Amino acid sequence: MAVRLAGHPEDRSCIAASPSPRCLLPVGHVHAGFAAADPARCREQIRKYETDKAQLSAVEISLVLFAAADADCINLATELLDGGASVDARDRLGARPLSHAARSGHLDMVDLLLARSAPVDARNLAGSTALYFAAERGHVAIVQRLIDRGADVNLTGRSGASPVAAAAYAGRDMVVRMLLAHGADGGKADDTGKPPVVYAAAGGQLGIVKQLLAREIDINAHYANDLTLLMWAAGPDETVPEAQALETVSYLLDAGARVDERDARGRTALMIAAEGNHPAIAKALLAHGADAALADKAGKHAADLTILSALRDELTPR
Repeated sequence: MAVRLAGHPEDRSCIAASPSPRCLLPVGHVHAGFAAADPARCREQIRKYETDKAQLSAVEISLVLFAAADADCINLATELLDGGASVDARDRLGARPLSHAARSGHLDMVDLLLARSAPVDARNLAGSTALYFAAERGHVAIVQRLIDRGADVNLTGRSGASPVAAAAYAGRDMVVRMLLAHGADGGKADDTGKPPVVYAAAGGQLGIVKQLLAREIDINAHYANDLTLLMWAAGPDETVPEAQALETVSYLLDAGARVDERDARGRTALMIAAEGNHPAIAKALLAHGADAALADKAGKHAADLTILSALRDELTPR
């Protein structure tokens, strides 16, 4: 089962995950450390700027600043800012240079732009801030710097997704911990009705699930389409290894998740695991008392939903 973060630029159509949704694509593949500047790239940018600057318009100079922020070309960015380039310039998606630097992991560029009075909570057209981008990418030091400079940890985008939701979605344990410690609301749902813990459960992010449940979140709460955390965990995204998802499922079961809760289609976690062809998860659910004889609103049993013959046999009531 999959869930894409509400309002994520790669897919704006996922406004509410279905019981068999297609929308989780973790953003956890981006390296969380600092991205080093490429001296050759910066030299080329400087050469091109020096050659063309007499003919550049203010808009074109701003575009050079965005490129410098992306590549961590501090000397070029300093020259541009000294020459009048605006820290409040916007790219075609409404993002400022600070968001470019934060997303790219360049702390020194972030410091330069903040020193030049870059607006710390400026949003792009989707409502995302520099803190949101840094949280999503796992740039811990940049997250801390932005918070220290007054970034609002609860400022959401137009879809209602917060920085802590972005971090949970991407599996950024340390960032989630940091945001919560600075007052982020770990229980606030986005516009699709999903709080950060849903994204963590669906992505098999056990450490983050534990962090968020420790803040008195109801383990048996129902979210979009009446899915529970156990259901999200039992039907992980295809990019999540079953063994990883199983750890989250097992933890939720041991922590008191009710095994036969039903979603809007009348399906249980066992049915969702069967449909996703996850035999290890199905076995764990059965061991905790899941009832394979239950049918959903369409009259289908868990055994009817899997294409795996061995799992179908195990799920067929005798």
